[in-house]
Formats: sequence, structure tokens, C-alpha cells
Amino acid sequence: MTVPLITDISVAGARSVRACLLLTALLCACSRQDTGDSGKFAPVDRIVESGISDSLYPGAVLLIGTSEGIVHQQAFGHAALYGRDSRLLAEPEPMTEGHLFDLASLTKIFATTYALMHLHSNGLLDPDEPVFRHLPPFDTDGKRKITPRHLLTHTSGLMPWFPTYYTAADSRARLEWTGRQPLAGEVGKQRRYSDIGFMALADLIREISGRPMEQYLSEHLYRPLNLQSTLFNPDPRSYPDLVSTSHGNPFEKRMVHDDEFGYRVDTDPAAWNGWRRNTLRGEVNDGNAFYTHGGIAGHAGLFSTASDLYRLLVPLSDPAETGRTGLFTPETIQLFLSGDSFQHGLGWMAGSDDRDSGFPAGSYGHTGFTGTYFFIHPGRDLILIFLTNRQHFGTGEDGYYPDLGRIQQHIAGKTIEIVNEYY
Repeated sequence: MTVPLITDISVAGARSVRACLLLTALLCACSRQDTGDSGKFAPVDRIVESGISDSLYPGAVLLIGTSEGIVHQQAFGHAALYGRDSRLLAEPEPMTEGHLFDLASLTKIFATTYALMHLHSNGLLDPDEPVFRHLPPFDTDGKRKITPRHLLTHTSGLMPWFPTYYTAADSRARLEWTGRQPLAGEVGKQRRYSDIGFMALADLIREISGRPMEQYLSEHLYRPLNLQSTLFNPDPRSYPDLVSTSHGNPFEKRMVHDDEFGYRVDTDPAAWNGWRRNTLRGEVNDGNAFYTHGGIAGHAGLFSTASDLYRLLVPLSDPAETGRTGLFTPETIQLFLSGDSFQHGLGWMAGSDDRDSGFPAGSYGHTGFTGTYFFIHPGRDLILIFLTNRQHFGTGEDGYYPDLGRIQQHIAGKTIEIVNEYY
């Protein structure tokens, strides 16, 4: 039997390979772990399982909680079907509740935004102070108006994305490069989701606190909460339970090489060729985070478990816990969770009846490119975390990874329906 290999664009023989993988994933789902009330949340579990049967992801972890505790947590399917060499594993690795996920853009919340909230709570951050006072490369005619608020709400006018590894070897070179780039729009006038802006926020944290963002987070947030599995660049020898993600960076490579793919990049695609092709496990998927920032960036790079994320969210859900931990002041929480002119918070995506999203009205959360998702609903005292490895099957024939928007909406809707009935 020929063992299928992952190409840089898609899974070889996608339909037949996924059929084989689906069988093993479903077998594994039968042995999933459960620490909550299965009866009440069985309909939500079935939605998660449908994502495995539809080949949206090989595995997932679902956590539903309140400020008083976790009411339901369950692991489904597989954490890894392919080894580092992109060959099918003889024994696929079952998913457990303790597996660490590459959080992708959830880093924007649980690292960058949290660090800024802590700085604000301690009187060290003014969200409306011009950024250039701390970051000299922003001292240009176009960028002097940019504030932390603009960067957090994606209204800075900075470009959304660029393969910074084509022009910058590290974060300081990337900051200098950012200062030289023209704005993509007028400051404060338009919401333009920008990874570049969150890279700059990590720079700001370093300059205000006097230490790298990851060190500041460890000292002031992760260690005080006794988090054991929330970190950048986890070593597989110390953290063997790591969820595997993509097979290199096929999506990002196509973004650079194919102007018809949906994003035009003004650079010579052949000027750099350091693309990874191995299956990623413990390496951040995002190319800018990996190649330019050594795995530690303001927009991506953080790894964690569902349980650790829950512990990070409880202080925002429970005023008493907020006071006990001393992480954030109530004024800071109110500021960062208050809607802006685009109905989002500072760093946080906000739910709305007017938007077709996976975030219910009154909730705040974020999504991640690797297949991660969460929201907190203070009014209902609800925390929902849904982590998947959607990239592990590879890209489809269209070059994209599976869209999880609809299943996230279904999970959110059914969870709220059950919470309204029983809690």
C-alpha cells in the first residue's frame, strides 16, 4: 500500500484519504473523554461530531463553563493523523482535554490584549496616547495619530497583512519596516483587520513594560493564575500532548505567489524560499510569527489548552474573581469590552444580532486561523471554548481550509438554548 503524502497545496487523493481518516476519527470519537453533564449537552456534542464526519477537522475539544466552574468538557477524534514527515501515522493520536492547540489569532486576546489590559489596570497604558511616543518608527506624518485604541480596534490604517519575512529578519527590523510603509487607509475611519497592527502592539508592550511581551505575560498573568500549559514555542519533549496543524504553509505560500487567490502582495515571490513542508507540531502555523518573530508575536504564536483558556476568562466573567486575582480593574474590563463605532471591543470581537457571526449578541470572543474559537457572554455567565485542528487534513482543491463559521454558529446557538433551559 502506498502511504499518501501531503503536497504543498492539498491532501493527495483528498477524497479517498479523508474517507480513511474519517473512519479512524469516528472510532476514536467513541472513546472521548467527558468531565461534564453529558445528558444536557449531548446535542452540542453531536454538532461537534458532525464536523468530524464532514471532514471539517480530525479532532476537537469543547468546553462550556460559567464563572463557578466547568459544566461540560469533552475531547473528540484525533490530535494527529500525520507525522512530521507528512506520512499517515500507524497509530493516530487520540485527542484529549489536555492537548495544547496552536491558538493562532486567539493570541491577539490571550496574550496581546491581556497584557495591555494589565498595563492599563496598573496605570501604565493610555489607550489614546499616540504610539510614536514609545515607538519612534511611527513618528511620521501619516502615523503620528495612531493610538493603541486604533491598533486594538483595527482602525489604524495599517495594511492588513504582508509576508514580513521577505523583508525583515526579526521583530525590530519588522518595526522599522512598518514605519516606512504607506497607510492603507485613513486613521480611525475604517475597520481593516490587521495582523501588522497587533505586531506593533507587542512592540508597544515591550517598550512600556521594559521586557518582552512573553516575559511580561508569564510574570504578571500566567504564573499568578498557575497556568501550566499556556506559552509560546512549546518543546515537544516537555509538552508531548501537542495538536498537529498544517503541512507547511501552503495557504500562505499561495497568498504570496497567486495574485488571484484573494490578496495581492507587492513583492517578488522568488525573493525568498524558506517555506516549511513538514507537518507542524509545536511550531506556530502563522508564517510571520514563525519566520520573522521566532514563534512569538502579537498576532499569533500562543499555545494553550481549553482548561487554561477557561481560567483566563473567569476573571472577566466574575467580578469577585476579578478582585481576588487582581489582574484587571473593573474599569479596565469595562473599557476593553465596550463597543466602539464598529460595535467591537478593544481587541475583542463582539457579537451582534446585526452580524452573521458565531458570536451571539452580548458576547465577546475571537476566532483563530488554525480552527480555534471562543466567546464569553457576561450577561448569561457563559464561557464557550471550541478548539479544532481544521488544517490537519490539508487544503481543499480550491486552496482553502474548511470553513467552520456555520458549525461555530450552530454550537453557540445550541449551547445558549440549553443554558437558557437548564441554568
